[in-house]
Amino acid sequence: MYLYPIIAAAILILLSGFRIAQEYQRSVVFRLGRFQYIKGPGLYWIIPFIERQQRVDIRTKTVDLEQQETITKDSVTIKVNAVLWFKIISPEEAIIKVADYNKAVYQFSVTALRNIIGQHTLDEVLREREEINRTLQQIVDGITTPWGIKIEMVEMKDVEIPEAMQRAMAREAEAIREKRARIVKAEAELEASLKLTQGAREMEKSPITLELRRMQMLSEIGIDNNTTTIVMIPSDFMSLAKSVTEWVEKKG
Repeated sequence: MYLYPIIAAAILILLSGFRIAQEYQRSVVFRLGRFQYIKGPGLYWIIPFIERQQRVDIRTKTVDLEQQETITKDSVTIKVNAVLWFKIISPEEAIIKVADYNKAVYQFSVTALRNIIGQHTLDEVLREREEINRTLQQIVDGITTPWGIKIEMVEMKDVEIPEAMQRAMAREAEAIREKRARIVKAEAELEASLKLTQGAREMEKSPITLELRRMQMLSEIGIDNNTTTIVMIPSDFMSLAKSVTEWVEKKG
């Protein structure tokens, strides 16, 4: 009579040892306080009252690093925030070697972000974000690897600059654009002067060409301004024109 309750209790105790872990979960099993093995995913059994488990999510996690106010290498106070992605690659190390791996990753990442910003000037922070992201990832990953955690990526989201510095940067950018415009204009004037010099040398070889160019220019002036223009034509040009006319009449 008393055997049935004992058997039922034993069956219930045995059944209580069954556990189920999802595909993205792993269970770190301890036996009397000592690590034994990793279980999951799926159905598994642990010894009731002797073994206990602690589940770990091995999916990639996203951590928002809150905005940090820090000083750059050139003494400019800026505010920076970032996003970090990490995943657990060794569940037993993540549980055994660090008390709270989520908090540990967050705190060290924030500290590393502040430190790396302090090693760069404001211009470098704005221009070399990708390089800073890679450096920050390597630094954090070097610390978290012994914890069984892999830092997959770090990205700075926003860099907030003081208003006074923004105005100064706007004036600097405007000055740079004006400088470039003046350089382009000067280069165009130089090229034009070289072409004019080349044209003058060619006309110097042939006086008739110079006179024809002068006539063309005067014709253009007359059309544009609708005026009457009196032109003094050199005698050499007239003599040449007369000679050409006589030659044409003889040929005709």
